[in-house]
Amino acid sequence: MYSREEAKKLKEKFWTGFGQFMALVPGEDGQKINWINYKTGIRHLFFRMDADNKNAHIYIEIAHPDEGIRLLMFEQFQTYRTLLHAELDEEWEWDATYYDAYGKPTSRIGKRLDTRVSVFRQEDWPDLIAFFKPRMMALDAFWSTARYGFDLFK
Repeated sequence: MYSREEAKKLKEKFWTGFGQFMALVPGEDGQKINWINYKTGIRHLFFRMDADNKNAHIYIEIAHPDEGIRLLMFEQFQTYRTLLHAELDEEWEWDATYYDAYGKPTSRIGKRLDTRVSVFRQEDWPDLIAFFKPRMMALDAFWSTARYGFDLFK
């Protein structure tokens, strides 16, 4: 078992390495992208990756504090569902009301890695990278087309 500080350092090491690896990958439109902290340009809309000692997740999170606007944004994503899944080449789970670790209501569209992996085992890092990289690139390709449909939420 790792101390809290050791666990924090291992996670930082993974995400720093992943960020350096992905820095070589241009975005769909040819621009440089901070893949770890992807900027959608829409407040309260995030593309997130998470890994812990058991799982890895990638997801679109709609965290608008106004429930009505959050659900409108989720509905807007539903109109792009076919395009999203075509870019991802897989189906993702859709949850209009998801409660985060702090009990805050959000909406999520995401995918969990089906095999058990741990960010704390360096031998699992290639599997984590193989999970995150193509999906983040597909999200970027999707967003380069779909983002204009979300301008009303800016």
